Amino acid sequence: MTHSFDKAYWQQHWQQSHGDRPGSIASNPPNPYLARETVGLTPGTALDAGCGAGAEAIWLASHGWQVTATDISADALTHAADRATASRLGKPIRWVEADLTTWEPGMRFDLVTTHYAHPAMPQLAFYQRICDWVTPGGTLLIVGHLHTSQSTDDHGHPAEATVALADITAGLDAANWDIVTTEEHQRPVPGPTGQPVTLHDVVVRATSRR
Repeated sequence: MTHSFDKAYWQQHWQQSHGDRPGSIASNPPNPYLARETVGLTPGTALDAGCGAGAEAIWLASHGWQVTATDISADALTHAADRATASRLGKPIRWVEADLTTWEPGMRFDLVTTHYAHPAMPQLAFYQRICDWVTPGGTLLIVGHLHTSQSTDDHGHPAEATVALADITAGLDAANWDIVTTEEHQRPVPGPTGQPVTLHDVVVRATSRR
């Protein structure tokens, strides 16, 4: 199974994902690794690359970060903005409709994070691209789908949307990055039918020396 992960794909994906049914990613809570990996960081500017339904962007804004949240899907951004309004945030979020394969932010950020984002480019090349958007001394946080021997994982993610931990860290030059976290995890989440399925996650956090 292959996907192009282009704008049409993500528009359809988010049109089908809205709702409060069990397993709906449109109503998911923030990724559990976000709070753990940002504890102790001084809030500053943050980029959520591929923000989807906005759970992580909203969490960051509620904890004092100045957040720019990008996604290629207008439907996802509309849902995320509505969710942020309902949360009554003290800090507004800048929502940007953007193709992350070509978009340039025009600035660097104290925190660049991405959670399961899959643009229409090789996954590792995408991670390399967002590395350049971290300010010197800033933090890069990648949460992705861990590559397994299966063609899809338990949640139905195709192989081209998954990565190996070693491949991510190999792309972080030791001269430019201090790697803080390199972990693999499994965690149960509600599936589309309400039954739990297992996510296989990879988590990498690094501090920029550049």
